[in-house]
Amino acid sequence: AEELSSLIRRRRLARLAGGQTSQPSTPLTSPQRENPPGPPIAASAPGPSQSLGLNVHNMTPATSPIGAAGVAHRSQSSEGVSSLSSSPSNSLETQSQSLSRSQSMDIDGVSCEKSMSQVDVDSGIENMEVDENDRREKRSLSDKEPSSGPEVSEEQALQLVCKIFRVSWKDRDRDVIFLSSLSAQFKQNPKEVFSDFKDLIGQILMEVLMMSTQTRDENPFASLTATSQPIAAAARSPDRNLMLNTGSNPGTSPMFCNLGSFSASSLSSLGASGGASSWDSYSDHFTIETCKETDMLNYLIECFDRVGIEEKKAPKMCSQPAVSQLLSNIRSQCISHTALVLQGSLTQPRSMQQPSFLVPYMLCRNLPYGFIQELVRTTHQDEEVFKQIFIPILQGLALAAKECSLDSDYFKYPLMALGELCETKFGKTHPVCNLVASLPLWLPKSLSPGSGRELQRLSYLGAFFSFSVFAEDDVKVVEKYFSGPAITLENTRVVSQSLQHYLELGRQELFKILHSILLNGETREAALGYMAAVVNANMKKAQMQTDDRLVSTDGFMLNFLWVLQQLSTKIKLETVDPTYIFHPRCRVTLPNDETRVNATMEDVNDWLAELYGDQPPFSEPKFPTECFFLTLHAHHLSILPSCRRYIRRLRAIRELNRTVEDLKNNESQWKDSPLATRHRETGSILSTTYKDKLVRCKACADAGLLDESFLRRCLNFYGLLIQLLLRILDPAYPDITLPLNSDVPKVFAALPEFYVEDIAEFLFFIVQYSPQVLYEPCTQDIVMFLVVMLCNQNYIRNPYLVAKLVEVMFMTNPAVQPRTQKFFEMIENHPLSTKLLVPSLMKFYTGRFLSVCCSTEEQAWVRSPMPFYCLFFFYYLNFLLKAFSACLFSTLGLSPCTRIECVCVGI
Repeated sequence: AEELSSLIRRRRLARLAGGQTSQPSTPLTSPQRENPPGPPIAASAPGPSQSLGLNVHNMTPATSPIGAAGVAHRSQSSEGVSSLSSSPSNSLETQSQSLSRSQSMDIDGVSCEKSMSQVDVDSGIENMEVDENDRREKRSLSDKEPSSGPEVSEEQALQLVCKIFRVSWKDRDRDVIFLSSLSAQFKQNPKEVFSDFKDLIGQILMEVLMMSTQTRDENPFASLTATSQPIAAAARSPDRNLMLNTGSNPGTSPMFCNLGSFSASSLSSLGASGGASSWDSYSDHFTIETCKETDMLNYLIECFDRVGIEEKKAPKMCSQPAVSQLLSNIRSQCISHTALVLQGSLTQPRSMQQPSFLVPYMLCRNLPYGFIQELVRTTHQDEEVFKQIFIPILQGLALAAKECSLDSDYFKYPLMALGELCETKFGKTHPVCNLVASLPLWLPKSLSPGSGRELQRLSYLGAFFSFSVFAEDDVKVVEKYFSGPAITLENTRVVSQSLQHYLELGRQELFKILHSILLNGETREAALGYMAAVVNANMKKAQMQTDDRLVSTDGFMLNFLWVLQQLSTKIKLETVDPTYIFHPRCRVTLPNDETRVNATMEDVNDWLAELYGDQPPFSEPKFPTECFFLTLHAHHLSILPSCRRYIRRLRAIRELNRTVEDLKNNESQWKDSPLATRHRETGSILSTTYKDKLVRCKACADAGLLDESFLRRCLNFYGLLIQLLLRILDPAYPDITLPLNSDVPKVFAALPEFYVEDIAEFLFFIVQYSPQVLYEPCTQDIVMFLVVMLCNQNYIRNPYLVAKLVEVMFMTNPAVQPRTQKFFEMIENHPLSTKLLVPSLMKFYTGRFLSVCCSTEEQAWVRSPMPFYCLFFFYYLNFLLKAFSACLFSTLGLSPCTRIECVCVGI
């Protein structure tokens, strides 16, 4: 039975070997040897195997194809199987070559038992029972693994090493690098060439890299042009500039991201029609001069990537401890030698001021998965080496961020690269975050009154936060997206959505960067210090008239605000200390003349002196409290100034249109005058140049400011602030009862006035320009806040602020803004408003208008908008009817005018 089984096996293997010759070769990349020449195999019987951590099978050297120059090229796409990981023997090689069809040829054990009478055509033997050994062998044919046993031989391991490094010490070939030094050593004494695989890998890499440094004219990597696109491009490049797009074809390497024209497949089409033009534009951004270091980096990165390819092709084999350790050693050695190349140890020593060769690879997103993380892990324990490698990388990313703009998607690559670096951690330590926070330009000292602009221009993170869609921040955006002959509403909407998507992507990466720095315990204080410095350096942005040269741009501040909003998303009000703004260690510095809600500076100082006493009651501020108040002040310095600028621009456009219309309407008066030509030129300039410029600037502002998702985040945060204020006013919140206590809480009275004013301004803005944002879960708190404040006007010292709150309520009336009808109904039907809101409104206006004790300024203020608010009275007449009809109007039967007069006198 054993002889018959052996005969069956031999005949079937012979059949498989014969069928292989007709199998087509379908390489995924350019043609290459799947089994490059490897270590020399003696023709005689092998001696004792070296113990290298791998169990060695007894192989037949005479049948090994290693080093055979005339061997036929085998397909690289045979069902995900790496033929190089197979045994060099004839039988095992034949098995690995036939795996693409093995399932159709395999005899299932169950079906074999049910078909005892089936005839084997090849053998001519009927009804032969297959023993258990045969079944195991057949099952091994169906497995997509090159090895039939659990162990990998030394020859297989050597073959795998040779394939990954594309080297040979046996034969010279264009597809491999011939290692003459190792070849001589193997010829002299093969057993003493290396002690273990780690030693062999080091020798291979060092010899290859030294060949590159010692040859002046010859490029040792030129022999790899058949399978190495980047190196081929470097060899052919006449201007010695290499467009960095390293790695194998994406079809063979899952490690590379397919980023359109940045993908590695695009490089293969260089010189073809249509390919060069797109790459010319990309090369303007991410290029590097071809040199020895670039050649070596190309080689090391590709070797690192080929490890991943082998793991994907043969996962079962690579999961074996011996093979896994071998591949791990290859990765580690590639990274270690990459560190040497980046330091210039193999060529010329490099200073930290020189640009890093690795930056273009990171910007092109062509590094294999895990490469940069492994580089961080290998070098971060040696501080000097880590700085020498990564400081040039950080500087290169910052420089790339400064040069990029939202006119293309290049801007996101420096952000993504820095985000990946900052997220790399080992244990609880983020090494790159520590390095970033230790840079001299992390938080530079102010050198002039324009500390806000300095911080944006000079600080390390400032370059990454500076991308913007506003025309005053980046002219390229206007020229790219809004420079057409006509700007239609539909085109503007589509472009705005694209720009908002870009902004969202970039801001998400910014959040990753700052969040990683905050998560790292060693850099949390530095991150909070930077956040506070941005807020304090831009206090002048809150002024009505601001010199834009002294403060950060609107785009920078809105990006900064978005990140802080994300950090504040999970903050619970129970963890926020409302007295933080008065804390001795508060990071936010308020001006000495900052107006308070209901207190003078003398009152605030007296209260603080009383509060401090001998033993200050303040505890150490926690992160939720600091983050909340930093976010609150960031809103004051970013979204509100941007809204004011937007309104001013709309006003300028209206004034310009009015001027042009006046010129046209009065043309009959000046067309025959000597100034007719001048008037026509002025009208033409106003209607074309200035108007078009303002309209394009407005279109950019629409994309940056009227972003619904961003405005909703702002509204939700203001809802959180309202909850905090209501808790201060009445600790029983949400069960508030009106009227409130006549004594204003000192904490509320001492708060900056803009805490309340910003809420009113932001609500006024979104009601006019984005009313659909108003319907959020926080809307109920907003309604309650408006009602409580207007029913307790004595809590606010500034009557102008009360008038702003009234104006917000007026703008929500459906007769003014039809899209806020639900919000208006919520105010109208709120339990607290049905009893006290209308009397409080009447008291406010009658008191201000009829009081003989009010000052001249107050009288002038009340008289000027009085028609506006009289209109408001009539819109709220239904409040009067609901509140007093049952007790007053129905019983007296007075006329409408008499009713209003009675109500005014009664109040």
